[in-house]
Amino acid sequence: MKRKFPKNSKYMSKIVTTPDPGRKKKLEAFDRLLTIMDELRENCPWDKKQTMDSLRYLTIEETYELSDAIIEEDYQEIKKELGDLMLHNVFYARIAAEKEEFDVADVLNAVCDKLIERHPHIYGEVEANDEEAVKRNWEQIKLKEKGNTKKSVLGGVPQSLPAMVKAMRIQEKARGVGFDWEKKEQVWEKVEEEMQEFKNEFNIEDEGLIDKKKAQAEFGDLLFSLVNYARFLNLDPEEALERTNKKFIKRFQYLEAESRKEGKSLADMTLAEMDEYWEKAKSLF
Repeated sequence: MKRKFPKNSKYMSKIVTTPDPGRKKKLEAFDRLLTIMDELRENCPWDKKQTMDSLRYLTIEETYELSDAIIEEDYQEIKKELGDLMLHNVFYARIAAEKEEFDVADVLNAVCDKLIERHPHIYGEVEANDEEAVKRNWEQIKLKEKGNTKKSVLGGVPQSLPAMVKAMRIQEKARGVGFDWEKKEQVWEKVEEEMQEFKNEFNIEDEGLIDKKKAQAEFGDLLFSLVNYARFLNLDPEEALERTNKKFIKRFQYLEAESRKEGKSLADMTLAEMDEYWEKAKSLF
């Protein structure tokens, strides 16, 4: 496919003229991985046995390990996990090639074609001067692609995504076609509205039984609105919660370790005693 660029595009010189002195090294490394994959698939009993189904859960695990490394900003671990995922991609393509479905070249060319098609502001005559315009173009192009004309804008959100990540992606996709709040103040008003509705269902002063199903629905609405507000603040709610999880783990493990050093058992300590260690932990983590 011939590349087209907008006249006087600020991207033109970057795409066309910027040299990559390491390109040969990168291609050689990828070729090496393909060669090793072929050798393992043909000679290793474990690798020969693998299928797409058997690799699937391992790929999910590797993805979460990469996520952990990114949150910890551990670049050596990020490099390692990216390598593991690269291996999995090549592995899937090799299995598909054996079935004469597609090979790694088809995979790479398909994603290249998709990127070109969905970036008409780079490879065509469309103008997009900010991130929001790019996102809107992306979603609109997806709907126009072959086979997608009757699908929902939200059809591309995987059903198996964690609920908080899914909420974020749903909201982003709806925004891509213009369905969104205009100001963050409006979103915060919605948060307060949902908070009040939840409180009405689960009043802290009411010791009676609650309608759990209804309270759960209201709590879900509250979480969804908080995710929405986080999006308006350009925050990733999943990352924010995970960082809090990690912080809590570090503080609690400090509490365990320090109390153990003094011969104490958490099971025998009062909450006030544990709070002393917790306050020390807060100053460290």
